[in-house]
Amino acid sequence: MIRENFEKIKEKIEKSCLRVGRSPEEVKILAATKTRTPDEIREAYEAGVRLFGENRVQEAREKIPELKDLRDAEWHMIGHLQTNKVKYAVELFNWIETIDRRELVDEIVKRLEKKGLERIKGLIEVKLSPEESKHGCSPEKVEELLSYTLEFPQIEILGFMTVPPYLENLEEVRPYFRKLREIRDKMEEVFGRKFPELSMGMSHDFTVAVEEGATIVRIGTALFGERKY
Repeated sequence: MIRENFEKIKEKIEKSCLRVGRSPEEVKILAATKTRTPDEIREAYEAGVRLFGENRVQEAREKIPELKDLRDAEWHMIGHLQTNKVKYAVELFNWIETIDRRELVDEIVKRLEKKGLERIKGLIEVKLSPEESKHGCSPEKVEELLSYTLEFPQIEILGFMTVPPYLENLEEVRPYFRKLREIRDKMEEVFGRKFPELSMGMSHDFTVAVEEGATIVRIGTALFGERKY
């Protein structure tokens, strides 16, 4: 089932890309593996998935060591990261997609140095949703946070991430994705460099996210089926 779902997702991405003149090669599928078992993750890997995202450090600590043999798998932290969990996160993950404040930047740099690790890839998470449950840097503070983070070569900032509100009407979600792309474009102008990655779009709205420029789509339910719990 996972293999079939993966193929369906790829087809939808191709159609979205065709509508706006993009290449499907520009879009990477990240399997959102919250509550998913190592067996399910292996099945996704065998289907062709190479990017995996965990929301909770504790859950990642239990699963990722079991999957060490998936050598070319990349692990992304896609949930809110507390500073007291950074010491584990820098060893578990290749990417932290949820960099949203200076204190987190400081802690990442500190923990990388303590553990003798050279570098980690990162995205700035931007809070575009009015929902209090959502995390991220406010749009007004993105430039300041990005400027601060770029002072540290230990964190390779490659772009931006957002979690919009869940809305049934996809056209109502579109402005959130467009806004993140506009923020990225502005930051490229301000800093005179490229930030190629836009991580946005999940199972129910990734087709619109791709039309608006997503390069990473975070897919859970559409790949694995409904959560067991």
